[in-house]
Parts: sequence; structure tokens; C-alpha cells
Amino acid sequence: MKTAVVVFPGSNCDRDIAVALEQVTGTKPVMVWHRDTTLPDDVSLVAVPGGFSYGDYLRSGAIAARSPIMRDVVERADAGLPVLGICNGFQVLTEAGLLPGALMRNAGLDFVCRDVSLTVGDSRSRFTSGYTAGETVRVPVAHHDGNYVADAETLDRLEGEGQVAFRYAEPVNGSARDIAGLVNARGNVLGMMPHPERRVEAAHGGTDGRRLFESLLDTIS
Repeated sequence: MKTAVVVFPGSNCDRDIAVALEQVTGTKPVMVWHRDTTLPDDVSLVAVPGGFSYGDYLRSGAIAARSPIMRDVVERADAGLPVLGICNGFQVLTEAGLLPGALMRNAGLDFVCRDVSLTVGDSRSRFTSGYTAGETVRVPVAHHDGNYVADAETLDRLEGEGQVAFRYAEPVNGSARDIAGLVNARGNVLGMMPHPERRVEAAHGGTDGRRLFESLLDTIS
């Protein structure tokens, strides 16, 4: 399985996701610079990592979403390529139009950095098939703009179509309906505010995040 990690100026979790992908797949991912215009032809997954792309100027993820490489990411995602956006990557995916809604400043305007409990929502997507709907997992968060917002009609649609992949099982940032992760309608794009790449081996304190990557690997193998 060949994977790619998009790297922006200000990314600080690109190495984390690269290490996690290599551990799970056995192959080092290709690191793709934001000014590149095309992804590798045979890539099976694109990861958009966390961090502070472009210093979070203008609006978190807004500038990165308009970088040259994201045009190809959007086209490939629309064609069915799996795309995973974590933390700032989630923000980039909403700004690029691959997922609805937006990520705003946390309630209380605090930076939240700790382990949190998540409830698995729909477990039928390519990213969540290794989980059981309703189970609780532990994954760390580290964000300042993780408050997911959308209008009521959009939230009702996301709920009704099973696009809510993960919810916070405890108050974290004021996110609408405690949404922590969303998949698109086709199930091949996941935006997630917590960091599953930091829970892929026991030395990290657990392996709840590893199952996300293994779920996707099983659908590709």
C-alpha cells in the first residue's frame, strides 16, 4: 500500500503521521510538498497532517486549501481516492470543500491538549470498519480551533446519512453535537480533530488509533 503525506509550511505533525503509516503499512509514505501539482499515480491514501499550515494566517486551513497540490487532492478524492485529514488537516478539508461545515475557535478560547474519550458513530466507512458503533476509544487532542460548526440542516443531514464517524464522549471544545470526526457521503474522505496517529502502538498508551489505519488497509488489500 503506497501512501502520501502532504506537507505545508507550518505542518508539525507530518512526521507523526508518516511514522504511523509506515508502522501499519510497512512502507514509508511519499512526502508531497504543498507546491507540487500532482500526487503519485499509484497512491492508495493521502494524509493531510496536523499543525499550523501557513501559520494559521487568514483562517486555519484556508490558505493551505488553495495550495497547488490541493487541486489534485480534491480531484482524486472526488474520483474515490481515500483522503484523511487530521486536526489542521480537517480544517483544510472543510476549507477545500471536501467536507461541510467549518472549524472555529474552541469554547473558552483555550488550546486543548490531552487524551479524550471518543464514541464511535457510524462504523461502516472505510476508516471505521475496524470499530464497533457505540464503543468508546481514547485518542489525544491538541488544538485551538477544533470547534466544529454547521447549520442545523447540515447537521441533521450528516446525522441522517451516517457521516458522523466520531463524537466526543465528554465536553472538549464546544463542537456542535460533539462532532469529532466526519466522513463524506461516499465514505472515502475523513476529517478528524483528534490524533489517531498518536495511538498506534502500546508505547503511546494504547492502540485505539491504529485500528483506523488498519480499517482502511483492509479495504484496499
